[in-house]
Amino acid sequence: MARLILVGLPGVGKSSVAAAIGAKWGYDVVDLDELISVAVAMPAPQYLREFGETHFREREFDALCVAVDSNAIVATGAGVVTREPARAVLTRERSVWLDADDATLVARTAGGERPLLGEDRAGALVRLRLERDAWYKECSLTRVDASGSLDDVVERVMEIAQRART
Repeated sequence: MARLILVGLPGVGKSSVAAAIGAKWGYDVVDLDELISVAVAMPAPQYLREFGETHFREREFDALCVAVDSNAIVATGAGVVTREPARAVLTRERSVWLDADDATLVARTAGGERPLLGEDRAGALVRLRLERDAWYKECSLTRVDASGSLDDVVERVMEIAQRART
């Protein structure tokens, strides 16, 4: 069982929060995009562009299954919740939904490679929120506002995870 799994929209800080919690707790961090990249021998965004979202989600589910068997903090991809089998896995784990307002997400995704966001990042994020928020809620212990500083978000998530252990 993974120690903690983070889900949420692109730019919400899943990888950064996972790395910070892993460092504080002394656990490894597993990033699903990194697992995918190793498995397919190319960067995850490139695989998504070249092979499409359906194939990418299959690899993502495979990576999730590997990750939940680790004793690690797991940062998922934003779309992991789009497949029912993945949501079933996440529901059985200690998963926390990181969320932030749209303006924060647009700013945080400005420089990265995000194939599913395209040119209209703001519009894409609104669409993804409408599509996915119910799924994030379904498979998470709770929602944490990740709009603030990394330290504040990390503290809130660690408190929730600690309470969930007892």
